[in-house]
Amino acid sequence: MIDVIDFEQSVKDGRLPDGLPVYLQALWYDGTGDWKTAHDLIDQLTDPRSAHIHAYLHRKEGDNWNADYWYKRAGKRRPQVSLNEEWEMLVKEYSQ
Repeated sequence: MIDVIDFEQSVKDGRLPDGLPVYLQALWYDGTGDWKTAHDLIDQLTDPRSAHIHAYLHRKEGDNWNADYWYKRAGKRRPQVSLNEEWEMLVKEYSQ
C-alpha cells in the first residue's frame, strides 16, 4: 500500500498518489477538503472498508443517524474521538 506519512504529505501537496484503492482515494479527497468527491467515490459501495469510510463521511457531515447505519454495516461503532483523529485512524488502518 502506501506509507501513512507519504499519504498525509500527498494530501498537503495536493497530489493524489497513483494506484490507491477507492477507500483511500475517498480519504485523500476528504483530507483535501473535498467531501463531495470523497462521498461520490464511496457512496454506492457496500464492502466493509467502504462502509467504514462512508460512516466517517456522514459523521463528518453531522448526519449521525446515517453514520451509525454505515458503521453498523462496517461492523464498527462510532468512535468517541475527534474527526481528525478518526481520519488519521482510518488512514493508518487502511493503508497497511
